[in-house]
Amino acid sequence: MVGRRIGGAVGDGVLATVVAVVVALVGLEAFSMVHWPAFNASNVTRAIATVGQVGAAVLLIAAVTLMRLRRWPWLAKVLSWAGISAFVTVTLGMPLAATKLYLYGISVDQEFRTEYLTRLTDSAALHDMTYADLPPYYSAGWFWLGGRVASVLGMPGWEAYKPWAIVSLAVASVLALVLWSKLIRADWAVGVAAATTAVMVAYASPEAYSAVLVVLFAPAMVLAWGALHRPQTAEDVATAGGWGAVVGTGIFLGVSAMFYTLFFGIAVFAVCLMALFAWIAAIARRRRDGDRAGVWWLRPAWPILLRLIVIGVISGVLGLITYGPYLLKSLSGQMSNAALHYLPEAGSQLAFPMFQFSPLGVLCLIGTIWLVLRAASSRRAQSLGIAVVAIYLWSLLSMTATVAGTTLLAFRLEPILQVLLASAGVFGFAEGTRAVYRSLNEPKRFRAVTVVVGVVGALAFTQDIPSILNTEITTAYTDTDGDGVRADQRSPSAVSHYHDVDAALLAQTGRPRNQTVVLTADTSFLSYYPYYGFQALTPHYANPLADFSARADEITRWSKLKSPAELRDALAHSPWRAPDAFLFRTSDDSYTLRLSSDVYPNDPNVRRYSVTFPKTLFADPHFRITDIGPFTLVVVR
Repeated sequence: MVGRRIGGAVGDGVLATVVAVVVALVGLEAFSMVHWPAFNASNVTRAIATVGQVGAAVLLIAAVTLMRLRRWPWLAKVLSWAGISAFVTVTLGMPLAATKLYLYGISVDQEFRTEYLTRLTDSAALHDMTYADLPPYYSAGWFWLGGRVASVLGMPGWEAYKPWAIVSLAVASVLALVLWSKLIRADWAVGVAAATTAVMVAYASPEAYSAVLVVLFAPAMVLAWGALHRPQTAEDVATAGGWGAVVGTGIFLGVSAMFYTLFFGIAVFAVCLMALFAWIAAIARRRRDGDRAGVWWLRPAWPILLRLIVIGVISGVLGLITYGPYLLKSLSGQMSNAALHYLPEAGSQLAFPMFQFSPLGVLCLIGTIWLVLRAASSRRAQSLGIAVVAIYLWSLLSMTATVAGTTLLAFRLEPILQVLLASAGVFGFAEGTRAVYRSLNEPKRFRAVTVVVGVVGALAFTQDIPSILNTEITTAYTDTDGDGVRADQRSPSAVSHYHDVDAALLAQTGRPRNQTVVLTADTSFLSYYPYYGFQALTPHYANPLADFSARADEITRWSKLKSPAELRDALAHSPWRAPDAFLFRTSDDSYTLRLSSDVYPNDPNVRRYSVTFPKTLFADPHFRITDIGPFTLVVVR
């Protein structure tokens, strides 16, 4: 029974993935065949995106209609998969159709994410995005898969980022639909998957590698509750005691560890909280049945603990695939981790999306009401409610952790909270309208009114998504891409000179890019070309094993040396692999690097400062100097 159910789910997942990939690739290719105006200079792409969203809605409505009529079930499935993936593709792909860059371009955090994808496009080996000779600290799963796709297609990592992000989000969305369809009735599964996909695209898509987990989080929590809370019923026996759910939960947690460590942490926290609630419920059941012999309150814990251990083993084995090399290296290396040193205003307050004046706010409010009303009678409400409680508890723990000089980055969990409440909102809307329908003696037109209100409300929200993502989309047009082009046809930035810098480095070092270490403050150069860096963009995205602060001190020490001979000696005796080249900005009689340091608990948490190298420090045949636009390239012979 377990094998058959898992096999059926896997089969649907594979077919749904194929449909999503085909739809996304065909859509992106079609968009690229037309010369579209820039999003920030025209409303044309916004208009076409709205038309595409309506088309996706038509596919979903057709699928739900066939499901309710119990006609052509496979056609209904394919239509639902195509509708969900088409929605993701058109909502993100159309506004970005005239640029090769993804949301946020190469700015802010997208710079280091693109660098990571570029690194894993260059090589399949798990390796830190910046530093030579170090395993990755940040979860590599999404970037490794994207890098392998880019390598097969012969695309540079930066150019593959946009299509890979959109295709992966489309795939994750249809997999969420498949998972929902195994947990609830098929037509409701389409509705809740569509709603959560829209919320994910609106609020989580800029961080694509975490968004693929955001859209899967709600059904995974329902699955986890089914794995841990098992009242002994005939249904429980028929489904082999929920061990399929145990396996599924372990896989979800393992994939989370491979893709995004923070979401793995909150998922584990939520599952452990579910185990506690399941134990309490089992104790209450035994007490009600009068079973109080011996340590009666402890006996119900063992089956729950066994399931929890199995989940932990599965997730641990999967997580070690990407995290194992770092853990091994950390046993013999010193660590300095600033990754948790960030507390924006959003992280100092609890998020209450249900009280926002917006379509999403209304849906989240309905979901909150439904969670409270159905907490005692609905397993779905119980699972989603416990997950919501877990997020609020995590947020409070994160705020409390500030006393110890760190945080738990709870502000990044808001998209998950929105998806959980939106899921509950769909169930609340469906059950609420059904209750009203019955209380009004089942008027003939009521169902039609309900459908129209639901569809119109959904379209009102989805057509506003480009406005929600306006800053992110605009940045994709104003940043200069790896071809030295700005998609809005304005003058490019200094990035346009990167091609010449790369050519000079290859010619002067005589080595492949991945055998050269470059010290530069223009770290976006590493996003386009897979050179290693001597120093990362900020301490918060630096590998804890790299000793960011000590490297910064060493760079400053180099800048204060008196002669080229002293610099050569310092490079020769560097505690880390020394730079093979320096990429500076030129300023009068000196070369400058603009570096950063951690100033947490301040907000912003990064301080920028300049380090100045006298030009005389490189006046030696040992250094080859080349001026390229605003840059000066110094190659160590």
